[in-house]
Amino acid sequence: MANELQLIRHRKGMLRLYMWSAQVVMFALSGVAAFLLRFDFGIPPRYSRQLLYALPVWILVKTIVFWRAKLDRAIWRYVSVNDLVRVVTGNLVASAVSAIFILFVVPLRYPRSIFVLDLLICLLTTAGLRLCVRIVQDAATHSRSQSDVAKRIFIYGAGDAGLTLLREIRNNPRLLYEVCGFLDDRANKKGMRLAGITVHGGGDEAKELVVRHKVDMILIAIPSASGVEMTRILQRCHEAGVECRTVPGLGEVIEGRGLAGQIRNVDVEDLLGRTPVQLEESRIRASIKSKVVLVTGAAGSIGSELCRQIARFGPAQIVGFEIAESPLFEIDREMRNAFPDTPFCPEIGSIQDRVRLDEVLCKYRPEIIYHAAAYKHVPLMEEHVFEAIENNVFGTLNVAEAAAEYGVEDLVMISSDKAVRPTNVMGATKRIAEMILGSLQNGGTQYIAVRFGNVLGSNGSVIPIFKKQIEAGGPITVTHPEMRRFFMTIPEACQLVLQAAAIGEGGQICVLDMGQPVKIVDLARNLILLSGLKPDEDIKIEFTGMRPGEKLYEELSSLLEDTVPTVHEKVRIFVGSGLPEGDLASWLGSLRDICASRDLGRLVVVLKEMVLDYSPSADLLKRMVGSQPRDASLTTTRISWDSTKQVMDT
Repeated sequence: MANELQLIRHRKGMLRLYMWSAQVVMFALSGVAAFLLRFDFGIPPRYSRQLLYALPVWILVKTIVFWRAKLDRAIWRYVSVNDLVRVVTGNLVASAVSAIFILFVVPLRYPRSIFVLDLLICLLTTAGLRLCVRIVQDAATHSRSQSDVAKRIFIYGAGDAGLTLLREIRNNPRLLYEVCGFLDDRANKKGMRLAGITVHGGGDEAKELVVRHKVDMILIAIPSASGVEMTRILQRCHEAGVECRTVPGLGEVIEGRGLAGQIRNVDVEDLLGRTPVQLEESRIRASIKSKVVLVTGAAGSIGSELCRQIARFGPAQIVGFEIAESPLFEIDREMRNAFPDTPFCPEIGSIQDRVRLDEVLCKYRPEIIYHAAAYKHVPLMEEHVFEAIENNVFGTLNVAEAAAEYGVEDLVMISSDKAVRPTNVMGATKRIAEMILGSLQNGGTQYIAVRFGNVLGSNGSVIPIFKKQIEAGGPITVTHPEMRRFFMTIPEACQLVLQAAAIGEGGQICVLDMGQPVKIVDLARNLILLSGLKPDEDIKIEFTGMRPGEKLYEELSSLLEDTVPTVHEKVRIFVGSGLPEGDLASWLGSLRDICASRDLGRLVVVLKEMVLDYSPSADLLKRMVGSQPRDASLTTTRISWDSTKQVMDT
């Protein structure tokens, strides 16, 4: 190791010696050339003495000035405009100091034009030497990139990102790309040249240009492109029959390895066009730093990402509460490796077990709870309605009451857009959970619900399902051609949850900005394109019909609620009671009795009475009619039928 360091120092010293030697030669040659030009390449004998006096002054002064300006420390192969400006400034200062010294100290008369000529020649030689080194290096890199194994590429986007990408490709010999030109949809750029590379035209000409220039790949360098623009670009690349990749946005570049080092395949997230979240990090940090934070459902898609995001803000400890053993083991390993300075404490348990919750809260005394544990799959919960109630309603009640008992400052519950005018049991249970938090707000623990839609890539979401169907050769199954959903990425959702928790107050429901709803069938088609295949040709799309409890359009607000903006543009707050008429505790008591007796008819009636805008699915209503056991009494059957009729009437 010591020998390697010594060798590195030796090479660095030799490089700087070569640089200084070259500059000293330039200083001397500039002075001689100034005299030769001044006297038409024939220096009179009486001026030879002036030259001998001036040369040492020029060399010494310029060497000192260049050393003080650290012009010897720049890497010439990467010389930039800023470096050239510093070279110009150094020459001006050095020439001015040299002229003053020679004119007022040296006892000889000099033609004034000598100093101007020396400045110009020295400026040209010192700047030109650096540019020559860069040109030679760029030419060598370019020749390597034009090897037989290099991929011929177009860069889509003749802007700042495209230029940066071009420079990194040229400077990195390991990136075996030969840039054949730019594509840009702005007509005024067609035919222009950017860093010596021609802008050939727009994306509508991609197919023709790819064939003409024998291009193998298109790199998309438009980090600010919207989802619609990315979809259009993807379709054009696919029509041209070439592979396409993209570069990340600014946030990813800052955290990563530069632009070229993060060239990746186009993801479905790019097609959503979600703008990067700008967080009020100081506010979030103030709410989390040095506090013990407990996350329920810590090994799930949202819970695990919450743990990662929370760890960024310096909590004293993160407690991961989870019923699934293997996923908890995995997130424990990940957190210990990724955030070694933040203690992560895995705890196995169910939110339905109040005794276990008390044990964990008593042990760690958390100051903040993020409640992400829930049953969330709509069709599955339509089949298991009692389990949905026991987990989503009474599990939430357990967590909320335990939080108040153990002095938790803030409890933030992850809710759902399906809680708005619910048409399924899962949405109704989430709405009741929101009501529970609102009813418990009494000035102690702050209860906040955060409502948002689907997240891409979460467990059970459509993206992993579609990918598996594509890998199997299709078909992709979509329930309805007009089915639309709100989508956001898991990191974005979790970041905004932290933001909402930092700005929300007790008893509020915060709603995240989900953008525009996306057609599921469009999502499926784009995913097929991203796989390099053609929709309806290589992979078929089949419509299977809506499942029990589903609706075509999800909503984030209801007509009964008013929304007000917050200090963050992507977080809004609902105001209004949102509580049913009557005693919520009495309703919950009825739900407990119903779950114990497994009376489906009474359950749906109570859900409808508690959540006035709940519309039970037709499938659930049919099951209500046939839910009574064969030996049930006539009276019980009559009650069940009356309950079903009551729900249908309302």
